[in-house]
Amino acid sequence: MNISYNWLKQFLNIDWKANDTAELLTDLGLEVEGISSYETVKGGLKGIVVGHVLTCEQHPNADRLKLTTVDIGLGKPVQIVCGAPNVAKGQKVPVATIGTTLYTKEGEAWTIKKGKIRGEESHGMICAEDELGLGESHDGIMVLEDTLVPGTPFAEIVEIENDEVFEIGLTPNRADAMSHYGVARDLKAGLKQKEVVKELITPSTSHFNITDRSLKMDVSVEDNTLAPRYCGVTLSNLIIQPSPNWLKNRLKAIGLNPVNNVVDATNYVLHEMGQPLHAFDADRILGKKIVVKTLPKGTKFMTLDGIERELHEEDLMICDAEKPMCIAGVFGGINTGVTENTKSIFLESAYFDPVSIRKTAKRHGLNTDASFRFERGIDIENVEYSLKRAALLIKEIAGGDITSDIVDLYPHKKDDYQVFLTFDKIDHLIGQKIPRDTIKSILASLEIKVKNVTESGMGLVIPSYRVDVQREVDVIEEILRVYGYNNIAFGDKLNASIAPISKYEDYNLQVIIGDLLASRGFYEIMTNSLTSPDYIDLIKELNKDDSVSMLNPLSADLSALRQSMLLNGLETVSYNINRKNRNLRFFEFGKTYHKYADRYVENKHLSLMVTGNRNETGWASPAKPTDFFFFKSVVENILNRLGIPERTQTPAESSLFSEGLTLAAKKKKIVDFGVINKSLIKHFDIKQEVFYADFNWDNIIELVPKSEIIFKPIPKYPEVKRDFALLINENVAFKQIHDIAFQTERKLLKKVNLFDVFTGDKLPEGKKSYAVSFTLLDENKTLTDKQIDKIMSKLQQKYETELGAELR
Repeated sequence: MNISYNWLKQFLNIDWKANDTAELLTDLGLEVEGISSYETVKGGLKGIVVGHVLTCEQHPNADRLKLTTVDIGLGKPVQIVCGAPNVAKGQKVPVATIGTTLYTKEGEAWTIKKGKIRGEESHGMICAEDELGLGESHDGIMVLEDTLVPGTPFAEIVEIENDEVFEIGLTPNRADAMSHYGVARDLKAGLKQKEVVKELITPSTSHFNITDRSLKMDVSVEDNTLAPRYCGVTLSNLIIQPSPNWLKNRLKAIGLNPVNNVVDATNYVLHEMGQPLHAFDADRILGKKIVVKTLPKGTKFMTLDGIERELHEEDLMICDAEKPMCIAGVFGGINTGVTENTKSIFLESAYFDPVSIRKTAKRHGLNTDASFRFERGIDIENVEYSLKRAALLIKEIAGGDITSDIVDLYPHKKDDYQVFLTFDKIDHLIGQKIPRDTIKSILASLEIKVKNVTESGMGLVIPSYRVDVQREVDVIEEILRVYGYNNIAFGDKLNASIAPISKYEDYNLQVIIGDLLASRGFYEIMTNSLTSPDYIDLIKELNKDDSVSMLNPLSADLSALRQSMLLNGLETVSYNINRKNRNLRFFEFGKTYHKYADRYVENKHLSLMVTGNRNETGWASPAKPTDFFFFKSVVENILNRLGIPERTQTPAESSLFSEGLTLAAKKKKIVDFGVINKSLIKHFDIKQEVFYADFNWDNIIELVPKSEIIFKPIPKYPEVKRDFALLINENVAFKQIHDIAFQTERKLLKKVNLFDVFTGDKLPEGKKSYAVSFTLLDENKTLTDKQIDKIMSKLQQKYETELGAELR
């Protein structure tokens, strides 16, 4: 938010330097992020002086140029070549001397230099008004009053203004400071604490008078909860024209472009008092009727920017007898705005429900000065005063008459909020005892009224413009920021207690695994928990009914909480690949969110994503693509590091994977991992293989052993591995092979592993080859060949009988 220092001084007669004022504002909680200079004429007319044309003759070498001698107050005239048709002897003119910097309309700087023009020396330039930034005319040079003294700085003659503008980083709760008046009100309280007493000067509306009642509007509000207060008045016989320079300068200083005197007046009062206003062309209001209401969903409405928008059934609209005219508190319509042909207006000042305005602004992607203030909460008691202030200002700069009574629909007056403040609470939170008289003085400077005082505390009445002060702690914060955080003493002793923390705490485990993954070349990512609701359709296991939708979404693409960590991760992978970063290893700790019939559930996850090559290409090490077994080793390393060695392995049943495994321990699933289906990664325009692992972190925390590590000896007897190369039908899954093996041999079979898959035209049609290894172990004795052959024979027979398999 930009605040003009000159404008601020209209409310407080202060002569402090801008840096000192900025420091005080920052101490008050209105952080000044920067101070910039503003000049109504860029360059401030430095180097421009009054000149007296002593002679003016035809240039000997150019028909359109004149050769002049000009007295610029140096004692000796200078020669200047001039191309203006109206230059003449005896004129007083503005002269840009050698070294002066001028600016083009585009803001580009150029410097006046001594030079020759068609063979004749020229020591400066006689200027037109557009060359000085004082107007648009380039018909000829400016001719000044004859009484001016040559050499007088031109800046002393022309009314220009130099200003300093504070850029304030306003926090969302400080709705009261969204105007120059609000900032001045806070500054006054800060100055009083420094024993600098200044009166707050407010614009007077005492001379508000109704000329006649010739233009009456019938105003009605259908929903007082959406529009608790609505005011309006009409003005007639207006002359729409550019605003006076002082008003233009105020608006330009804070970054606004002037439009016309009526629109500029409403913008001026908005930034002056913090009250948004809107002016309607009264001649375009059909039926001379104003109705504040909502309209059916899908109603079309074209706003001032020329865009036709489709209304929501909760959008509050300002309508006439037949049509909508304005999205209340957000944006005006194209058909009822003030134009150069406008003669009469209906001027609106209102208080609209902040939540309703915010939802409407977000739905339509609009962020206006009005919506910015309405959605944070304005002062409902300031509505009528601001209307009078704006009406008088318009009357001053656009002429005209006030031609109706003020309509003020305020059926349920809002009571000021009351808080009881205890002295013990103040001392406890601040950590220092502030004198009671100082507290009362600060409260008075903030316009917080002391209703009653007891031994324990004070009953307070909070002014209506402080919508953020609702609790006792809020009042204490107000006292402290005005008293000064820097004035609170700090002791020399710092007390701290050390709490015993288990190494198995969630965040400790995350640090351990994060360090492990970082050592393996992984980078941690943090994706948004908000995602597109359309992503649910990409994964078969996700259910729209379980989705948690936002009531007040930032955008349609961020309107639901994620049910899977995968999709946001794929966005990150795609983003990197599109920027030529193809070899990726990511991990993320995060949550998924689900809504069930009777409750909301958050599940913790660790997700891994790997794609591209395992290593960079080098002269001694050619690039090697990441494969399933490398990825599996990463997953198993994590579980080993966490101390979960005893786990079962089954094929993953998730539709996410074309090839995948599920690992479980104590009948609890701990991770699904594998190769992402091509149909899924294609949605994100990813053309290379992506490996993904989804750890159920909640289960992992439960399964991490909380006791001392127990060691057991390495088996005394050797394990034995045997392999089968099975020719099987294409529709046979590894899970079937895995389950049949353990059903056949439960005692000595320890592990079944798929280590190769082969398909191709060398195999019979509809067939594929699986290379499967079987690990056998008897912990009490060495296995004999007879035992091993018997087990393998039984497995072969089972595969042939149940799967139609053949040994290759």
